[in-house]
Amino acid sequence: MLQRAQNISVGFLVSFIGSVPLGYLNLAGLEIYSRSGLHHLILFLSGVVFVETFVIYFTLLFAKRLVKNTKLMKIIDLFAVVFMFVLAYLFYSNSHDTSGSNDKLNSYLMYSPFVIGVILNCFNFLQLPFWTSWNLYLINAKYITTEKKLKYYYIAGTLAGVFSGMLSLILILQTLFQKTNSFSKYVMPVFIPLFFSIMGSIQVFKVYKKYFKSTALES
Repeated sequence: MLQRAQNISVGFLVSFIGSVPLGYLNLAGLEIYSRSGLHHLILFLSGVVFVETFVIYFTLLFAKRLVKNTKLMKIIDLFAVVFMFVLAYLFYSNSHDTSGSNDKLNSYLMYSPFVIGVILNCFNFLQLPFWTSWNLYLINAKYITTEKKLKYYYIAGTLAGVFSGMLSLILILQTLFQKTNSFSKYVMPVFIPLFFSIMGSIQVFKVYKKYFKSTALES
């Protein structure tokens, strides 16, 4: 019983903290919530959690193998760089074409928020190294036990943490933007593109340090 509670609490804490930092899933959820309300937001988060279930389960099973697969990790890291800068460009360009961006957004919102959550989270490749490294650390440090059915308690805790963390952040951001209308008009054209540009730059530095720095020093 104690180990079950520990698996749930550790999983919840790690995933809650991991889901709070601003990312494109949270921004998409914020847009859905501001336009369509809490019911659609919950459906969207349910779609995100649906994909997260498989990601956490398989990275938990194959954490050691994934860490050793340096080629796969390198591809994921490089894709993350491109993806961040593409998002920055898309948000910036769409913010300067309000009529076109509204039409596009309305066409996206015609689909089920659950389906949108599933599709967007399928492109969230950064979660693979995140969960692989965390699962491996938690197992080796014996913070969690994955024998038999105990791993499912850990997975349940992580899913609850992801849902709660994203929901909390989106509700807080919506409240802040409503109270600061003068700031909110700069979110789409300035803040969000700048955020993804900074994240892309940080990812470039990480990739260089991880894969190319040692090679440059050796040469």
